[in-house]
Amino acid sequence: MLTQLGSLGAWGWFIAGGLLLVFEVLAPGAFMAWLGLAALAVGAISLYVDWPWQAQFIAFAALCVTAAWLSPRLAMHMEMQTDQPFLNRRAEAFIGRTFTLERPIVNGSGTINIDDTVWRITGVDMAAGSRVKVTRVDGTALRVELVAPGGEHTAAAKPKRY
Repeated sequence: MLTQLGSLGAWGWFIAGGLLLVFEVLAPGAFMAWLGLAALAVGAISLYVDWPWQAQFIAFAALCVTAAWLSPRLAMHMEMQTDQPFLNRRAEAFIGRTFTLERPIVNGSGTINIDDTVWRITGVDMAAGSRVKVTRVDGTALRVELVAPGGEHTAAAKPKRY
């Protein structure tokens, strides 16, 4: 079988690269794409360099390892522009927004209705009707602090007593 692959020359690498790219389309995960690109690169080099099949396999392996190492680093630097930046992180869209509690926070936990969803909230105990500001997201819970009557939230999430 290796002799048959060797007889194809550079075209064997192009065929293998094409098949790996087709596998990537059928089962996406961005892994087979890098292998396919490595095979295409070895095929392109093989058009100009007459080298033994052992060297071609070593070059293919080296390109695969390099591509596997580079791909997550390249993905981190690619920032995708979207019209819905919080699509899969809905809770983060509420940070900084102010709401009125319909139900009290008891023992540091409660719920709040935001749009069409009931969210779990955490914070100090507060009565229903209190104005709260979402300060951060803890897992699936929204962390809230009390908003002072002037509009700014208090650091300790408690009303100041004079």
